[in-house]
Amino acid sequence: MTARAWAELLRVSALFTVPGDALAGAAATGRSPGRGTALAMGASLCLYEAGMALNDWADREEDAVDRPHRPIPSGRIAPGAALAAAGALTAAGLGLAARAGRPALVVATGLAATVWAYDLRLKHTPAGPAAMAAARALDLLLGAAATATATPGTTEQGRRSAGTGTGARTGSRPCSGPNTDSGAVTGGPAAPRSGGFVRAGGSVRAGVPVHVGGLAGAGGSVWAALPAAGLLGVHIYAVTAVSRHEARGGSTAVPLAALATTAALGATILRERCDPCEQAGAVGPVPRAGRATNPLPFTARGVVQRHRPHRPSPPPAPATRLLLTALTGAYLRTATGPLLHAALNPSPPLTQRAVGAGIRAAIPLQAVLAVRAGAAGTGMAVMGLVPLARTLARKVNPT
Repeated sequence: MTARAWAELLRVSALFTVPGDALAGAAATGRSPGRGTALAMGASLCLYEAGMALNDWADREEDAVDRPHRPIPSGRIAPGAALAAAGALTAAGLGLAARAGRPALVVATGLAATVWAYDLRLKHTPAGPAAMAAARALDLLLGAAATATATPGTTEQGRRSAGTGTGARTGSRPCSGPNTDSGAVTGGPAAPRSGGFVRAGGSVRAGVPVHVGGLAGAGGSVWAALPAAGLLGVHIYAVTAVSRHEARGGSTAVPLAALATTAALGATILRERCDPCEQAGAVGPVPRAGRATNPLPFTARGVVQRHRPHRPSPPPAPATRLLLTALTGAYLRTATGPLLHAALNPSPPLTQRAVGAGIRAAIPLQAVLAVRAGAAGTGMAVMGLVPLARTLARKVNPT
């Protein structure tokens, strides 16, 4: 067994597509990445590599026919060693998630179960692409849960507002963006919002932040991250559907469908966001100046819903819109060209190239999701992984 063989087994060139899941999940919570985010990234990397090792162990007989150069059929790595590595990496991933808190461990357990179910049972069934998409969506939600649990409380903006004193803000004012609820509660700092929900971790009353930890607080953040997880899951579904034909090729319809899906995702990303003040229904009116403020009724998900009057959402800043457009272009440029080539000539090499490009395209997509959530810095940091993934992919095949 050599380092080269293990690098091929674990497909280390695809590792750089993983940290962005946790960072995009953290951005969706409205919080800055912190200790919980780092633990989530570590857990994600371990569980991702566990899935890679388990995948080759489960496919060792098939690979002996279709891909005899792989580490197990070529005899460079023993099947038992690959299975043991999968078990050890799974345990390590769950251990790191446990350090991030109980909500993160719950999500990580579901992620690990999905990975093992996919490799051992679902991969060669019609449910295979959906299982893989669910795994990557759960990976993003793991970042959201870990970030919210390990860093409870308000967003950075809310903490700055809280330091200015209490009772300075009265009445209701138009919302200032998709992640804040400016002055919705008399005298309180800005509370994190997403899609009309006020997250429990940042709810405020009478100028005092109300920190709701545990499953309730993290539940609101996970709920807020669901749209981003859904977009990432759709992309991974399309890539996985194409990968089912990479060994023998022959499919034109699947790459074409993946190409259409990628284009639709790009259009969805660039579409003007809805007014964050009016989504998701309501339970009760917004307090006005002079009205007594009662505790907010938290639900089991750790969020509270309220009516907000219809107001037009302010358009994104020109710089943010430009960055979002550029990142979306990078996503489309990475994924669409190889998919078109695979559709025109569905040979195994071109199909494998399309799969590899789809895997790498997850990085600009993660960056886009972070920027859409208002974390431009996080998005640019994620994009910094692109050259690393591209360089390593020239040395180790990611498929």
